[in-house]
Amino acid sequence: MRQYETGFVLSPNLSEEETTQFLQQMAEIVAQKKGRMVKQDVWGKRRLAFPIKRFQEGLYVFFTYDGGGDVSAELERRFKQSDHVIRFMTVLKDPRDMARRKKKRRAEEAAPAPAAPAATEVKEEK
Repeated sequence: MRQYETGFVLSPNLSEEETTQFLQQMAEIVAQKKGRMVKQDVWGKRRLAFPIKRFQEGLYVFFTYDGGGDVSAELERRFKQSDHVIRFMTVLKDPRDMARRKKKRRAEEAAPAPAAPAATEVKEEK
């Protein structure tokens, strides 16, 4: 199974309830297509770099999930049908990059924490 990250921007005029319901529906699609949700990251409302569909702001959301290509294809198909999504993009995560991160994390955990530097006195000259 490959790991994908799908980022999408939702319309800022959605209520909190509508946003939560939409995110649950999209997360269920990952499960229905036999994928596994790794991380769901909601950044909240942010200013867009340029107007998209006459919106100056958008709600940024990122899904990281394991699965086949059919999961991302289904998500993108639903995004195209929905008026809530104003922009989306899916990227395939590089497995070598993930292995490097795990290796680096293990090395950081194994190394002892650095000691705090000793306090030194500073003398003022007149």
